[in-house]
Amino acid sequence: MRSFALALAVAIAGTQFLAARGLVDLSQSIYLQSAFSAPLVLFGGLLFGYGMVAANACASRALVLIGRDNLRSLVVVATVAVTAEMTLKGLIAPLRIAALHWSQTTLHDVSVPALISAWGPSDSLARLLAAVLTSGALAIFALSHPPFRQAKGLIAAGAAIGLLIPAGWFATGYLGADPFNPAPLASLTFVAPIADTLQYIMLSTGSTLSFGIAVVTGVLLGSFVTALATRRFALEGYSSTRHMLRSIGGAALMGCGGAFDYGCTIGQGLTGLSTLAVPSVVAATGILLGAAAALRSPVRIAALAAA
Repeated sequence: MRSFALALAVAIAGTQFLAARGLVDLSQSIYLQSAFSAPLVLFGGLLFGYGMVAANACASRALVLIGRDNLRSLVVVATVAVTAEMTLKGLIAPLRIAALHWSQTTLHDVSVPALISAWGPSDSLARLLAAVLTSGALAIFALSHPPFRQAKGLIAAGAAIGLLIPAGWFATGYLGADPFNPAPLASLTFVAPIADTLQYIMLSTGSTLSFGIAVVTGVLLGSFVTALATRRFALEGYSSTRHMLRSIGGAALMGCGGAFDYGCTIGQGLTGLSTLAVPSVVAATGILLGAAAALRSPVRIAALAAA
């Protein structure tokens, strides 16, 4: 948690710096749209949080484990891809769209810097204040723990992952800012990109690569190379039919939930929160509550006892 908090602190600071300098227009991201459905985003977060505990991996962790030849994670990722595509564009899409129209609201100030700016400060000053307060609090929480300060690997990992978030914004929002063929503004997220990657593998003719597909492919390749280099590459499967069903069920909840709340632990928990968007705070809260409920559920406790 402290490593994640450090990653979020770095992500917020870097993202708000890019926005304050005018290098990236965060208002073009999916996280800062003025019209959104708080109930749907919260519900999606709850589903995702519960599902990642049931599947014993979130979408990004499952990708990493596939690179180590974990067949359980291959099933999880395939299920996430199919159910996310069903929710975004398939059989469940009409229900999602109807719920969105029924429950959506419009906020004039959809981010923390915008709320601060409404009191008088300029946009740049508001971003500076918001970044200092949030990043500072998160960094203090992370580094106030003496054992964590001695864990150099965790500190380096947290800082590196945090830097990847503004790097993604910079790549798509500045380097990819072609007025004739602009790339959609995006950074690290995994639910929708996993679905897009599966679709691209099956129907690549006439399709184009996207930033999300490149990220998914990079995670898989990086994990595979690391597993070979550290000699951790080994086949792993399910221990029982019940284990497999629980994993598939959790993955299905992650796919649907990630489509409802526009992200995952990385997509909303780091990328979305780096924009300091109000909807991302709602989504991250839902993920935390869903995970907490799953960890304390009688089914989860019984499964651990049986193992």
